[in-house]
Amino acid sequence: MTAVRGSTGRPTISDVAALAGVSVSAVSKVVNNKGRIAEPTRRRVLDAVEKLQWSPSAAAVALRGARTRAIGMVSRRSPDLLSYDPHFGVLISGIERELAPLDYGLLLHIVGEEEDAERRAYRRLAEERRVDGVILTESLVRDPRFDLLRRLGLPSVLIGMPWRDDPVASVLAPDQERGLVEAVRHLASLGHRRVAYVCGPEDRVHTGFRRRIVEEQVRRHGLSAVVLTVPDFTTEGAAAATDEALSAAERPTAILFANDMMAIAGISAARRRGLEVPRDLSVVGHDGLPLGALVQPRLTTVGHDLVGLGRAAALTLVAALDGVPADVPAIAPPGLVVRESTAPPGA
Repeated sequence: MTAVRGSTGRPTISDVAALAGVSVSAVSKVVNNKGRIAEPTRRRVLDAVEKLQWSPSAAAVALRGARTRAIGMVSRRSPDLLSYDPHFGVLISGIERELAPLDYGLLLHIVGEEEDAERRAYRRLAEERRVDGVILTESLVRDPRFDLLRRLGLPSVLIGMPWRDDPVASVLAPDQERGLVEAVRHLASLGHRRVAYVCGPEDRVHTGFRRRIVEEQVRRHGLSAVVLTVPDFTTEGAAAATDEALSAAERPTAILFANDMMAIAGISAARRRGLEVPRDLSVVGHDGLPLGALVQPRLTTVGHDLVGLGRAAALTLVAALDGVPADVPAIAPPGLVVRESTAPPGA
């Protein structure tokens, strides 16, 4: 069953007004940066918003005026990275599948990797009233975006798991552990005893979560393992990590990667060392991108329902804007897709 958080039981704009000792219209003016409000009053309202962890309901959003019929997304990634990683495009295809029939547009900002640039982008979207709400991706450890968006009065939905309990709405697939559990079990059943896991930046919530799953499963199956962390999700980083793993005195016979593009880069790096996949090295990707079925050997991967996650995020946010319960399609759980890039060692 699709998990949707924060859709019920939230404080209202009246609760914020009561706590701040002001009128509802004053709260609306503060969160929408509209009208003249004395600074002490503005501070009391923002403090009440923070304390109650309130985000605008559809009624509060309506106080802005006419809808923009636009949903925002801000990506704190390099444009170069997005140019060769299809993950983001598949996710957007799911979002657009739901927004387009509802006559909503998607406003995408690529701001690079500077944190301040992302914050400035959200402020511009709110202050210029360019979007009705935003979809967040790549949940961060100590994620500052939730509090910022509440202060800005921008409704939001997160794709993924928040780093802490938070009233922000979020969508994620059920049984998050399943795909990696199946992947490690698959490698163990093939006879692999030394494996490596190449994971992404440690400031991402899913990096820590997936690493814990891999380490737990490796111990369960009695395997030896090394974890290599790369600073970003680039193919260059994956190739360097592959070279490091394969330079060890006892090199792994299998490597799991944080995403499919990194896995494909790992295959290329292994071939440059004269190794054959899967005879000399088994490789497992993560995401289940269509490209994985086209490379040679075809990539074994942990499949994710990226289209389903995008659809669920779009419908959840639109429902929040309309003030109605979200009715989203079920998201498929992660699952291992076995292809030709894995085999018994030496096979």
